[in-house]
Amino acid sequence: MKYLPIDAKLFVKNRAKFVKRLKKNAIAVLNSNDIMPTNADGTMPFRQNNDLFYLSGVDQEESILVLYPDCPNPKHREVLFLKKTSPEIAIWEGEKLSAEKAFETSGIETVYWKEDFEKVFKTMIFEADHVYLSDNEHLRASNPVQTRDDRFRDWCQKEYPLHNYERTAPILSYLRSVKEPEEIAMMQTACNITAKSIDRVLKFIKPGVMEYEIQAELMHEFLINRSRGFAYEPIIASGFNACVLHYIENNQECKDGEVILMDIGAEYGNYASDLTRAIPVSGKFTTRQKEVYNAVLEVMKGCESILKPGITLPDYHEQVGHLMEKQLIKLGLITQEDIDNQDPNWPAYKKYFMHGTSHYIGLDVHDVGSWTAPIEAGMVFTIEPGIYIREENLGIRLENDYLVTENGLKNLMAHIPIEADDIEAAMNS
Repeated sequence: MKYLPIDAKLFVKNRAKFVKRLKKNAIAVLNSNDIMPTNADGTMPFRQNNDLFYLSGVDQEESILVLYPDCPNPKHREVLFLKKTSPEIAIWEGEKLSAEKAFETSGIETVYWKEDFEKVFKTMIFEADHVYLSDNEHLRASNPVQTRDDRFRDWCQKEYPLHNYERTAPILSYLRSVKEPEEIAMMQTACNITAKSIDRVLKFIKPGVMEYEIQAELMHEFLINRSRGFAYEPIIASGFNACVLHYIENNQECKDGEVILMDIGAEYGNYASDLTRAIPVSGKFTTRQKEVYNAVLEVMKGCESILKPGITLPDYHEQVGHLMEKQLIKLGLITQEDIDNQDPNWPAYKKYFMHGTSHYIGLDVHDVGSWTAPIEAGMVFTIEPGIYIREENLGIRLENDYLVTENGLKNLMAHIPIEADDIEAAMNS
């Protein structure tokens, strides 16, 4: 890992919150992610299972966390099973966590090697009544690949079919949506690294530069500031490409007169940031480009007054739609008649603003959290309105990350230029 060590007190707190929500005499099991293969003996970079990381801080493959708060054996109320290290592994892969280092990382005292899991687990599960298992439950997830958690569920339910099985996801979805101060600090660090990368590219962009060259400049700034890299696949979309919402090819030339939409964010300590800016290639917006840009910015500022504790995301998004309607009428893109005759299931504004305005962000860029329960202080959301005019080869989206507090929003990206005049000034300084 490139990030600095995280205080184990965070993970101790997270586990305490989690076990309070378990049923009496229940055991919970969470598995690390796999290292995914490519071809031959190649592998993808390892990325930890976020639930296991949230509860333990362990950032290593082939790890298992078992929590059994009512276990008769006090040593087995919190147990880590880790990949056994050896001199050969240290030579080829680098040292793995020792029991001592695992305790420093997680605050968990009982550590066994993974090869002892089945033997130790049998002594634990026979004492328990309920078994909590994990799955990747997310509205956007398709889960086409079988994970380590998937395989474990199959094995556990076959070996121990008479237990009562429960889901960890509803508990962790809520707990992870409300951030601890230590989590906010890491997200702020990710945002600060992203800010440095924006400063870098605003001075770099000019006619003739390639989209992938901008991506390279961003990545350079991420890596020298202890980030693993992009929190998600970056979008560097010039001209018409900005009207393709998930454009990730990043292989075109940026031409004079175009606007570049950059949807990017650094990751730090496994926590994501998520920022979007629209940048004039020449260093100056045209009159029309600035008109559309300021319309998007006006909607964004309106969103900041709506997103607060107590509102639900469906109600919030409905109110944002009305803000966007007003701006699109001013821009001459829709009329009041279009609104009066619209399909309620696909409002008129959706022709030019077809995606959602906000999503949870945290360990996942599209983080877990309820889409029906009222928003609470401590949650972190993006705000990202956009207007996409395909017939004008113009796509504008603006996005910052915000912490919800009892007294309003804290903009974690307030130090990153967003006003059109400030963008131009930074590019021409």
